[in-house]
Amino acid sequence: MIRRHARTPIMHRVVEHNGVLYFGGIVADDRSKGMKEQTADILEKIGKLLAENGSDKTKLLAATLYVTDMSQKDAMNEAWTAWFGPEDLPARATLGVAELGPNTLIEVVVTAAR
Repeated sequence: MIRRHARTPIMHRVVEHNGVLYFGGIVADDRSKGMKEQTADILEKIGKLLAENGSDKTKLLAATLYVTDMSQKDAMNEAWTAWFGPEDLPARATLGVAELGPNTLIEVVVTAAR
């Protein structure tokens, strides 16, 4: 069975299939902030979406991070490790991209167990 959650005009934020939650790309609400702050905002949004769908950050399976400036990877990782701590880290890939939209420094896509 496929369930779709959190509809937007162009997609659902979360699609569930066989107990796995697939998240669409998530960006920060306040894009005037720097990389660390945008990353922290995104992770907070992910945490809320996980909770709304019966999961939590310890059940994240994989994450793909799209970053417009790889020289800011350390700032991104500061927010990442502060949110996760040393345990329960998902598999992760970080990709440098040319652009994500006005003032968008990072976009994150995750997959989680329910």
